[in-house]
Amino acid sequence: MKRLLFRLLILSVFAGCASNKAFMEGKQLLLDGRAEEGFARLEEVVKQSPDNVEYKSYLYNQRERFINQWLAQANTVQLNSQFDDAEILYRRVLNLDPQNQRAQAGLDGLVQERRHRLMLDEAQAQQQKGEVAPALATVRQVLADNPRHRDARIMLRRLEEQGGNDSIVSPQLKSALARPITLEFRDASLKAVFEIISRTAGVNFVYDKDVRADLKATIFVRNTTIEEAVQLLLVSNQLDRRVLNDRTIMIYPNNPAKQKDYQELVVKSFYLANAEAKDAANLIRTLLKTRDIFVDDKRNLVVMRDTPEAVRLAEKLIASQDLAEPEAILEVEVLEVNRARLQNLGIEWPGQVGYGLLQGGTTTAVLGTGGNTISEVTTPGNTVAQGVIDLRANPSRLTTFIANPALLVNLRAQDTNANVLANPRIRVKNHEKAKIHIGDKVPVFTSTAVVNAGIAQSVSYLDVGVKLEVQPTIGLDEDVTIDVGLEVSSIVKQVNFGDSIAYQIGSRAVDTMLRLRNGETQVLAGLIQDEDRSSVTKIPGLGDLPLLGRLFSTNNDNRSKSEIVLLITPHIVHNLALPARNISEFRAGTESSIGGMGAVGGAPSPIPSSGVSSRSVPPAVPAVPGMIPLPGIVPFQPTPAPSTAPAPVPIPPPAAPAPAQ
Repeated sequence: MKRLLFRLLILSVFAGCASNKAFMEGKQLLLDGRAEEGFARLEEVVKQSPDNVEYKSYLYNQRERFINQWLAQANTVQLNSQFDDAEILYRRVLNLDPQNQRAQAGLDGLVQERRHRLMLDEAQAQQQKGEVAPALATVRQVLADNPRHRDARIMLRRLEEQGGNDSIVSPQLKSALARPITLEFRDASLKAVFEIISRTAGVNFVYDKDVRADLKATIFVRNTTIEEAVQLLLVSNQLDRRVLNDRTIMIYPNNPAKQKDYQELVVKSFYLANAEAKDAANLIRTLLKTRDIFVDDKRNLVVMRDTPEAVRLAEKLIASQDLAEPEAILEVEVLEVNRARLQNLGIEWPGQVGYGLLQGGTTTAVLGTGGNTISEVTTPGNTVAQGVIDLRANPSRLTTFIANPALLVNLRAQDTNANVLANPRIRVKNHEKAKIHIGDKVPVFTSTAVVNAGIAQSVSYLDVGVKLEVQPTIGLDEDVTIDVGLEVSSIVKQVNFGDSIAYQIGSRAVDTMLRLRNGETQVLAGLIQDEDRSSVTKIPGLGDLPLLGRLFSTNNDNRSKSEIVLLITPHIVHNLALPARNISEFRAGTESSIGGMGAVGGAPSPIPSSGVSSRSVPPAVPAVPGMIPLPGIVPFQPTPAPSTAPAPVPIPPPAAPAPAQ
């Protein structure tokens, strides 16, 4: 039996040595950067020694550290569009932790990121070709999936600055309407003019039944786009349009009843990052007169339903409002300089001489239950007897006495220099208050008499120390205006009143308004408290003698001076990022038509440019192949009828320039 136990002991020792060796090998593999092999070795060690807390703790801690490190690296390379490297890192995380949700979400996001990258490359190619509107539409699709996509937001800003503006209306008209055209008509039939435009651009026009057939049009435009010419014709005849498909436009009277029937509405959700949802909603209601608007304060979300033009204007308004508030770091140094000098020199004589009865020492025995002495208490003698004494009873016991010790020689000089420094660094947003308290909360006990309840004890706390309150206002010119409130307090003494305790507080406070440049340091000083106390204790008469009087007196000189110094330096972390000019200033239509004619882009529904040009409309325009006949429109004749399509009025050629003098 003993041999068996000895063999088991030897085996356990060798097994422990083998586990420790494998554990050290796993640690070394991690240090060498071979993480997968190292974790595999450590997991084997933990399986062999499941009760070893050291092995388990090291494995779990290192696994968490490596996972967090790989996830951070994957996020960084993903932002730099290195999607293959990010995928490798995410898969390494999943090999260690197959249930890691962040890694799985990262892999799913890479699929979307690759698709977004292809879309942004396509938008960039469209921009280089001059097709700004299609590029804007592509970028907006990316932002619809990921509103915080950095590259998409940069490209959107660049495209908007270039002057492009896509339409929410889908599908858009073909780019043929962007070709230049020259129209010269006076009192011509409106439908006949639209027929000429239809044959030129290959676009169908459908009329509402309430569009009058006798409408006339007078228009003289040169080298303008067909889209702008159509808009001018509509506005001059109080008409409006709606895009039905790639080749068809519905024309209807511009009145409230028809607007409700034909005007397309769009629902747009704005997730705000910095502005308050209720403030953004008030801005939209005030400027755009939008009635259908919903605010979700919990998600900081604004949902509106309005026309595509109003939604586009709302995007610009919110982009100009949803800006990060400026922030600054305030570096504060509060310095309290205390200087004190104490000098106590001289001979201190007794201040009193007494004559009376001194009582002797007494011994008191403490007896137990059996009469045995348990302990004795001795009271020393030669103390002044209390109460009233009879001088006639024991005149021999009366004596003269003075306080002990009878003579003191004071030889004391003390110098004190104390610096109390508080150096907080606080980060605060624009127009927000920041409070700092460095000190103690002193309890103050109060007793209150309550009817039919006795005495009630309560405690309150009093702040003592350095209290600083700052509120910065960060200007666009890199100036910081700071509202500063500083109070330095200390306990002077304790005041007892009955069962209550209070404190006398010494305080020095300053409130001021500063205007500093970014990085400028301002010193506030002069809060000085200066005390000079001198006291002399002497024997009357003898203490007033010249020179010899110092032998019969003691002098106590106490001088103290304290000063509060405040140094404050603002460092702007980031200022207000002003939006581009096309965001902060744009046309908004008319009073009756938000975003209509004259709004951004010059039309409520801008059409993407194609780059194809046409100088003018020929007298006889051939029919477009495959063009669908439009109901209610008289077919265009090569020889215009005098009653429906009068010939264009010629414009006289420009006069020759005058000869140079």
